Amino acid sequence: MCGIAGIVAFSNEARAYLNKIDAATDCLAKRGPDDKGIYINDEIALGHRRLSIIDTSHAASQPMTDASGRYQIVFNGEFFNYQIHKKELERKGVLFSTHSDTEVLLNLYIQEGASCLEKVNGFFSLAIYDDLEKNLFIARDRIGVKPLVYYYDNDKLFFASEMKALFAMGLPKELNQDAMHLYFQLNYLPPDVSILKNVKKLSPGAYLLISLKERIIPKEITYYKIPFSKPGDLQKIDYDDACKQVSKLLDESVQRRLVSDVPLGAFLSGGLDSSVIVALAARHVKGLSTFSIGFKDAPQFDETQYAELVASKLKTNHHSFKLTADDLLQHLFNMLDYLDEPFADSSALNVYILCKEARSRVTVALSGDGADELFGGYQKHRAEWLLQHHRTVTYLLKSVAPLFMHFKGSRDGKISNKLRQLQRFSNGAALNVGDRYWQWCSVAVKTETDALILSPTGSSYQSIRRKYIQELDTDDINTVFKADMQLVLPGDMLVKVDLMSMANSLEVRNPFIDKEVVDYAFQLSSNHKIDKAAQKKVVRDAFRSVLPSEIYNRSKKGFEVPLLSWFNNELKSLITEELLNDDFIKMQGLFNLQEVQRMKAKLFSSHPGEMAGRIWALLVFQHWYKKYFV
Repeated sequence: MCGIAGIVAFSNEARAYLNKIDAATDCLAKRGPDDKGIYINDEIALGHRRLSIIDTSHAASQPMTDASGRYQIVFNGEFFNYQIHKKELERKGVLFSTHSDTEVLLNLYIQEGASCLEKVNGFFSLAIYDDLEKNLFIARDRIGVKPLVYYYDNDKLFFASEMKALFAMGLPKELNQDAMHLYFQLNYLPPDVSILKNVKKLSPGAYLLISLKERIIPKEITYYKIPFSKPGDLQKIDYDDACKQVSKLLDESVQRRLVSDVPLGAFLSGGLDSSVIVALAARHVKGLSTFSIGFKDAPQFDETQYAELVASKLKTNHHSFKLTADDLLQHLFNMLDYLDEPFADSSALNVYILCKEARSRVTVALSGDGADELFGGYQKHRAEWLLQHHRTVTYLLKSVAPLFMHFKGSRDGKISNKLRQLQRFSNGAALNVGDRYWQWCSVAVKTETDALILSPTGSSYQSIRRKYIQELDTDDINTVFKADMQLVLPGDMLVKVDLMSMANSLEVRNPFIDKEVVDYAFQLSSNHKIDKAAQKKVVRDAFRSVLPSEIYNRSKKGFEVPLLSWFNNELKSLITEELLNDDFIKMQGLFNLQEVQRMKAKLFSSHPGEMAGRIWALLVFQHWYKKYFV
């Protein structure tokens, strides 16, 4: 795992920017603490920070050149099936000087060009420069595990793993107002949206081939889309066969991700997804190191006992960390300082601490991310299934929805949280499937964000929103799973894991989103994934015999960072005196002061509802804004 950066000068005037590559690369030091490399000529500069995982020798450092000196590569990620293709290239006469996957990838590109991506099973962002043809090839993995942001104008191109590196290159800073509306609705940005105007994120499964001679940035070319068929076009797959194949594909995926020249472990939350991954990894790694965190101050959310059951059964070397609210608070600003775009999924704090603790013992960790999106593990999936299969329920909920407007649901207690969920369920039932999906993904509705943000939404807001809901179908819940794979997973979950792991120089690998697993999952009928009795059904049944029964006989607990308590105590001054004080809001000219005041009054009232989550998004934005704009 590494960090990459690059600058292209399309004009003589822009060549002065090439000297900024050193500072830009240093911004990525936490992504790659082990080594640093720079390549620079009259037109292009490439930078690389290395976290050594495979072939830790200096010979495998980057930027890496081929034997002829024509090509240069900077690569962030892993090419899991590289050994297979290395043998094929050797049969064609290619000689290798390292044992790294990077050298294999470079030579595969030299042989096959952009089509080489179809052979790569892994996660990555990369850039390859051809000094003869004066071309720059930039690509990103299929699902969007590794980020790549870029900016261009008439005379230069910047790209990097993180936006903080673009800032060091001299990126002009102008807020994207439509992105602000999306952020304050979702608490994160969709995967193709940047908080800054003219900064783009390379889409998952896409590449760019840039000619330095023509000085034109072409449109992104898509090399991968999630394969998807309507229910009537799906091949009928026997359920028992599906369970066996899911087990087989996941085992192969895990094995691919165990290749490492540095210590490797796995996250183990005590839930189904991480338990499955650990069960598979433990077959191949004796004494596998596993890691979980628990919460001393919130035992009702503490799942470490289930993690310990799994660890005991599978004989892993388990490490459990019990945290207090003070422990969480201690790491809060370190986590916020690493963000170079607003990101308000508060569970990022838990992931940050878990990665920090794991990094003290291993350099690579396996994770269960992606299973919920692929196989239907979220509460909104259960709600959508009920609406699709019980039309009477839909009718009744539509009828009583107005009554719930008078109730005060919140996340603060078990009963009030159930009431909150019923409110969301009934409100969603009254909407069409696209509007319902968007609302269930959001923490705020459009009328609320319109009241908060002074600038109105523009055409790009509508087109982005439409992109993620246009394929939804009321008769096929697989369309919801696909939407989550395109919005929630790469916009929220993978961003969270990438940022928090890289902040601690830890590589995280995600076996559930292996290409072979994803492609097969979308060959399955939704009935294999969710029914009246179970969610992620095929995964549950595929591994029922190898996991403790206690994992199956309980509901998912989750954990909420104690935002409301903090806002009323330790972080109150942030709201009242610093980030949300009236003078700062007026100075920015971004937010409606009266609406901010109303939100604060609601937060500190006896019925705050879900205002803590919305205030958190505002504080995260303000912290980011103050760091980069003030």
